[in-house]
Amino acid sequence: MFRTLKIAAAAAVLVLATALGAARAADTVTADDTARFLAGMMPSADSPLMALTKDPVWQRHAKFFDSAFGQLDQRQISRVRAWSDANLSAPKPAMFYMFSGPDFLYADAFYPKATTYILSALEPPGSVPDLTKVPRGAVGAALANVEHSLGSILSFSFFITKKMKVDLHEGQVNGAMPLLYVFLARSGKTIKNVSTVALDGKGTAYFANDNPSANATRGLRIVFAGSDGIEKTLYYFSTDLSNSGVRTSGFLKFCATLGPGNSLIKSASYLLHAGNFTTVRDFILANSSTIIQDDSGIPLGDYGPKKWRFFPFGYYAGPIDKFPGRYQQAYAELFRRAQPMDFGIGYRWRSHESNLLLSVRLPDDGSATADATSSTETAPPPPHRPRPRKPRPAPPPSPQPAPSHGFLWFQ
Repeated sequence: MFRTLKIAAAAAVLVLATALGAARAADTVTADDTARFLAGMMPSADSPLMALTKDPVWQRHAKFFDSAFGQLDQRQISRVRAWSDANLSAPKPAMFYMFSGPDFLYADAFYPKATTYILSALEPPGSVPDLTKVPRGAVGAALANVEHSLGSILSFSFFITKKMKVDLHEGQVNGAMPLLYVFLARSGKTIKNVSTVALDGKGTAYFANDNPSANATRGLRIVFAGSDGIEKTLYYFSTDLSNSGVRTSGFLKFCATLGPGNSLIKSASYLLHAGNFTTVRDFILANSSTIIQDDSGIPLGDYGPKKWRFFPFGYYAGPIDKFPGRYQQAYAELFRRAQPMDFGIGYRWRSHESNLLLSVRLPDDGSATADATSSTETAPPPPHRPRPRKPRPAPPPSPQPAPSHGFLWFQ
């Protein structure tokens, strides 16, 4: 009898513990549910955030993002993915996106097969608290700020720094994290784990509770999975990519441990044309198997002879007025044989005047000696063989966004 009572009591304790655990789980707001909520998507059915979705403010936000991201996918993202599928093969696991801001959206669209994404910008990592524990008005303000911060990238494919600083500089929802959350959710990803990380001067990564030094490079590590269930990692670091900045940080040393990889550069304010960004420029050239860029990326002359094969797409109309003196005659000559593309990218965001350059590193064993700017017919077989086409007359200039500072992303 006594033994039976003990067993029954133990079973009752187990049932109670299970019930309490389930209750605690239901009370927990996960990072994935938070991301979906910020992105205007329904969180999981048992999420505490479900109550907030009844607010007309969130419902308006969800409707706005459904429309904006739907149009963006139709106009641009689905076409970028199709371009990537047609022109890239056997990608490296790591993907470097310098001067990116929190732009996971295009990182994933261009390199969907990468398993580790490394993004970097000046914007701080930021934070997103448990939204059920902040005042209801603060939630509405946060949603509005996220909308405003994403306005330029939804319209033009790049961030405008001033919007970011104004909209997400203060408050409990701030920095890059909420925007990364939105892009992950809207890209169909499920967030598994989020942690803050820091890099020491040697490029060694530490979690926040490891008490890194005050001058460590701060960032985020987000583990996520797509529809296939394969777990991937996104790193975002807030860091100065100028020569003096990377000299004192461990950021490039950390990146070197993950390379060689593939790189994306767009809307980079022509910083890699300047003499004080030569270190990061040289790193990208030395540690990339492919580089996708618009003309604001690495100057054509810095690629080096007999090391790269170039595949131009679109139309080179030169830099917008905000960046005088950055016209490249060699770029114009290269794009006389460019393939057409059906989406816009960069500062010249209209498809009929956008340019995209795919640069593929040639083997280092001397087996390919043709000059990198010569005819593609002498190149090693690329993922895509562009056909020459006649140059088009210059299109009318696009309306240009008018930021109130020199650079559109990094200032």
